Amino acid sequence: MIRHLVLMKCQPGIPAAQIDNLFAALAALKEKIPGILAFEGGQNNSPEGIARGYTHAFTMDFTDEQARDAYLPHAEHQNVATKIREILDGSPESVLVVDFAMRG
Repeated sequence: MIRHLVLMKCQPGIPAAQIDNLFAALAALKEKIPGILAFEGGQNNSPEGIARGYTHAFTMDFTDEQARDAYLPHAEHQNVATKIREILDGSPESVLVVDFAMRG
C-alpha cells in the first residue's frame, strides 16, 4: 500500500467553506479513481510549533504504486489539483508531497 502525504501552505483568509469543499472533492476521488483506498485531511492543529507554515494536510492511500501512478495524470485529480493551487500561498514551498510504502 502507498500513502500519499500532502502538506499545504494556504493563503491567509481563505474561507473555511472553500477548504471544506476542497477536502470534499478530494474525498470524492475515492469513488472516481480506481485504487484509492482512503482519504483523510484537515487543518493543522499541532501544539508543537514546528509546522513551518504548513496550515493543512491530507493523506490518500493507494492499493499500490500503479494505482498512485494512474491517479496522478487522471483528469479528476487534475481538476482537484487546480483547486489546490487556487488556495496555496504562492511561495516556492507552498506544497510538499511525500509518498511512501506503508509498513505493518
